[in-house]
Amino acid sequence: MINKFKYLFFFIVLFSINPSFSIANDVFEFNVTNIEIKENGNIFKGTNGGEAFTNDVFIKAKNFEYNKKLNLLVSDGDVKLQDKKKNIIIIADKISYSKAKEIITAYGNAKIQDIDRKITIRSDQIEFKKNDEIISAYGDAKIKDIDRKMTIRSDQIEFRKNDQIITAITNVNLIDGINKIKIDSDKITYLMNEEKIFTQGKTFAEIQPTYKFFSEDVVFLKDEMKLSSNKKTIITNNKFSLYELGSFVYQIEEEFLKGTDITITSNTNVPPGESDKMFFESGFFDLKKENFQTATTIIKLKKNTFKRSDNDPRIYGASTSKKGKITSIKKAVFTSCKKTDKCPPWQLQASEIKHDKNKQQLIYNDTILKIYDVPVFYFPKFFHPDPTVKRQSGFLSPKFGNSNTLGSSLSVPYFYAISDNKDLTFSPTFFSKETKIFQSEYRQKNQNSSFIGDYGFTNSYKPSDSSKKKNVNHLFAKFEKNLKLNNFFTSNFNIFIEKTSNDSYLKIFNDNLAKSPIKPENTDSLHSGLNLFVENEKFSLLGGTDIFEDLSLNQNDRYQFVLPYYNYSKFLNPTNYGTFEFDSQGDNILENTNVLKSKIVNNFNFKSNDKIINGLGLSNNFNIFFKNLNSLGKNTTEYKSSGQSELQSLLEINSELPLLKISERYNETLMPKISIRFNPGEMKNHSADERTINVSNIFDTNRLGINDSLEAGNSVTLGIQYEKNNKVNNDNYLKISLASAFRDVEEDNISKQTSLNQKSSNVFGSIDFGLSKAINLDYKFAIDNNIQEFEYNSFGVNLSLNNFVTTFNFVEDNASLNNANYFETSSKFDFDESNSISFKTRRNREISLTEYYDLVYEYNNDCMTAGIKYNKTYYDDGDFKPTENIMFTISLFPLTTIQQSTKTE
Repeated sequence: MINKFKYLFFFIVLFSINPSFSIANDVFEFNVTNIEIKENGNIFKGTNGGEAFTNDVFIKAKNFEYNKKLNLLVSDGDVKLQDKKKNIIIIADKISYSKAKEIITAYGNAKIQDIDRKITIRSDQIEFKKNDEIISAYGDAKIKDIDRKMTIRSDQIEFRKNDQIITAITNVNLIDGINKIKIDSDKITYLMNEEKIFTQGKTFAEIQPTYKFFSEDVVFLKDEMKLSSNKKTIITNNKFSLYELGSFVYQIEEEFLKGTDITITSNTNVPPGESDKMFFESGFFDLKKENFQTATTIIKLKKNTFKRSDNDPRIYGASTSKKGKITSIKKAVFTSCKKTDKCPPWQLQASEIKHDKNKQQLIYNDTILKIYDVPVFYFPKFFHPDPTVKRQSGFLSPKFGNSNTLGSSLSVPYFYAISDNKDLTFSPTFFSKETKIFQSEYRQKNQNSSFIGDYGFTNSYKPSDSSKKKNVNHLFAKFEKNLKLNNFFTSNFNIFIEKTSNDSYLKIFNDNLAKSPIKPENTDSLHSGLNLFVENEKFSLLGGTDIFEDLSLNQNDRYQFVLPYYNYSKFLNPTNYGTFEFDSQGDNILENTNVLKSKIVNNFNFKSNDKIINGLGLSNNFNIFFKNLNSLGKNTTEYKSSGQSELQSLLEINSELPLLKISERYNETLMPKISIRFNPGEMKNHSADERTINVSNIFDTNRLGINDSLEAGNSVTLGIQYEKNNKVNNDNYLKISLASAFRDVEEDNISKQTSLNQKSSNVFGSIDFGLSKAINLDYKFAIDNNIQEFEYNSFGVNLSLNNFVTTFNFVEDNASLNNANYFETSSKFDFDESNSISFKTRRNREISLTEYYDLVYEYNNDCMTAGIKYNKTYYDDGDFKPTENIMFTISLFPLTTIQQSTKTE
């Protein structure tokens, strides 16, 4: 007891003199503010800051606890440990130092610095085994090599100082700051002495911002700057290219790639199927210069390269090389046909195919065209623009043809790109009968306007009515201009010209004009003029001039001049009762040499909303029409020679009553209709007009198709429609329509052809009967008002049985001026998806003459169409004479079309 008091007295005296206390044992020496000794001297605690020492280790912390039995020192509170022998500094919230095992463990915001190697490790927990020279970090670990500017992050990192090996496990991220390389993997091992890094498992590597690697088990040799793997790898770049490889070696500084089993997708920034793909057995790629050298090659172009979605355009080659802007494929085979197990319908075999990117051309050397593996043509050399070209000067695909009038022909068109917005196509055609056509089409596209002109000059043409050869020509032109007028959302100005020097020109040279976008639609007439169209939210206005030329008439009567004309419509807001409409139109027409007709027509109309009577379902509406006609005529019976202004009006009342019957199997509808019209005034004389009335237009307000008059007189139009639909089988249906018009007195000014001029018009009707999915009947008719004679009959049958389809049409029109009376039939049988045969004929019963026979066999697939056509015509029109021939046609997409005709005697 006395000794204990002596110790207590000693400590009291000591602390009263100096607050810092030093104590030493066999292992550590402490210099702390407060100290506490427990368990018979086995536990030493130091608090309120201090230091601990060994021969080579210095520790500074707020608190210490030393277990003498375990020879374990635990320090906490801003701990800093410095190992002078190992030249290592450790900083953490807490550090445990097992002197017995020579293991130092740091916890919380731990950081260890290897001063000699300039390596820093940070983590939630760091363990340093001094004897083994191993540093391990756990939980959000990060190691940084200052000299190499390399950082590794992971869930767990181990650094073996003696072996100079860093191993990172789970969620590993490595950044090489010097070489701008980033590697992510499940496990990364860094052999520092060898400057070798290798990964295990899935690996992502990014080199600069340019290339991204998705691979497995990757090896990175820092000294050699080489990245490699023997596993499947995907490489992407910032140009949206994608490389898929079975194995690869990549020289980073040279950007040189070597690989096997290579697939390259040219553009990943487009939907699937819209990018080119290349397959190589092996290859070397200079990615910096974009050059390469490969072995066996397959190039699959995007499916719609040639605007045919069913195609599979592709190139096979023994080897491929690219240097600069030239790509060469040796022993190449090209086809655009859909890929199947069989040989393609056509293919080009060439000793070499070159792609010149500067010229944007594909160049073929020593080429053989094969059709179903049979050699057909040999081309020593030819070229065409590559698929990326929209406009490039050069020859287009030649075209072979045949004309009954002109003989066999060859056309070799040449396209010339004048500038970015201008181009020209020159198409000379040479016929076997010495006739030559020189046709040119000029196009210009500006920001707010466009122009296209088509001019053709024909040399040594011999018409059937002359023994002398002569020159003929044509001129078609169209100019469009968007005026961009203020306050108008549409303001367009157009000029168009159609002119030929021969009446039969459009028929004779139809094949040569087929591709012209401004070719006249009707081969018997020409149309020239200009117009202006403007529109805003309040009104629309169309005005201009027109010149019509009827090529079937003589020179004196063929022209009609409309100088000028206009159509104006005013947009009026609808009301709760109906809609008001106003429009005005006028023209000045000179025709038949000296017949002049001028008129201005103003229309003001009101159309009421439908009113449905509850309980009955009867739907009613009424319409009021006012027409003001201002006219002047010369040498015509339609208008007077002195100015005349007339006001006409028409009241129309319409009613219909839909009746519906629904049963378990059928839906049946019966709908009676009535239209009552009152017009106290007169109308212009249109008794000679040609106009066809049927059940589909008899209830139209302007059923006569005229614009200077309202239908005169008082009339009632009655109609009824019956429809029956099979709810189980939608293909089975019946639709019957009947209609007729009645008036109080006959109207001589109404077209006699319509029968609406009589007190009782014809009875118009139609029957549409779907017997089944295979058979459909369509019958239209008109019976005179005495119900004795059919004025019009049109009967059609459509039969479809599996691969066989046939149609039959019979038309007999006794009311028209032409007294049309004919029947025509067409049939087609599909042997399979590619082979079919069809037959067409038409017989004119009015003159007891068959107009033509067409018998066609056709083979058709995605890339080739071939056919044999037997044609016999009995048509005689000017230069056209009855003919009989057999025509052979073959089209290879996108190469060319070959057509040859053989006359039969």
